[in-house]
Amino acid sequence: MLFELPDLITLLQYALAGAAVGFVVGLTGVGGGSFMTPILVSVFGVKMAVAVGTDLLYAAITKANGVWVHKRQKTVEWPVVSLLAAGSLPASVATVVFLSLLQQRGIDYAQYLTITLGVMLTLTAIVLLIRPWLVSERQIVAEELGTEKPSRKVAALTVVTGVALGILVTLSSVGAGAFGAAVLMVMYPRMPMIRVIGTDLAHAVPLTLIAGTGHMLHLGHVDFGLLLGLLIGSLPAIWLGTKLASRLPDAWIRPVMALILLGLGIKYTVF
Repeated sequence: MLFELPDLITLLQYALAGAAVGFVVGLTGVGGGSFMTPILVSVFGVKMAVAVGTDLLYAAITKANGVWVHKRQKTVEWPVVSLLAAGSLPASVATVVFLSLLQQRGIDYAQYLTITLGVMLTLTAIVLLIRPWLVSERQIVAEELGTEKPSRKVAALTVVTGVALGILVTLSSVGAGAFGAAVLMVMYPRMPMIRVIGTDLAHAVPLTLIAGTGHMLHLGHVDFGLLLGLLIGSLPAIWLGTKLASRLPDAWIRPVMALILLGLGIKYTVF
């Protein structure tokens, strides 16, 4: 863990990076981990493991307010959150323990984090590109007030999905947002879109919190000076992006984001 406060110039640079990513998150609802970790690694030269650990705690803090809003609006399917968490939280803890064992044996696992990041960025890009089609397929049930109780098969698949998300998010800090929402859209076709978003967000906060805490306590992969700078910039920028979201054309914002993420995904996967 790094507790050293950066100098004023560096803190300002971190805040600007946080503002840029926060604005995108507020504008589109996605992009937090997808953009933050690559920026920290490529622009600031932060080690991959530290970037992932810091970004996980950053995500937990910045998404918490969104969960509170959805809770007040009663747009969270808590039984589905529980099923996802039943798989993701133990899987996240197990992944941290596994990485800790590798670290104790002196095994460098940075390349595996990099490859996982590349794969998740690519998957997120694909989700962004096909999301309009997924949403259009759901319009006939858009007025549903809830979702039917999942069958045993769907419940089991939800837990398995949670396991996969727990591992992948802990390794890359990416996937708890757009990718998780896409999976919910497929498995719960009668769940209204607003509940998909609320449910996905409600699951993302404890997952990123557990994963980030694991990186902090067991791996030492959190830079608190960096985290502070990111939060200073991102929290007001998220608010601003949210206010402007309805005024900017989504038709070109998401494809541009998808292409950027696809390029980053190929870069980290191949190189």
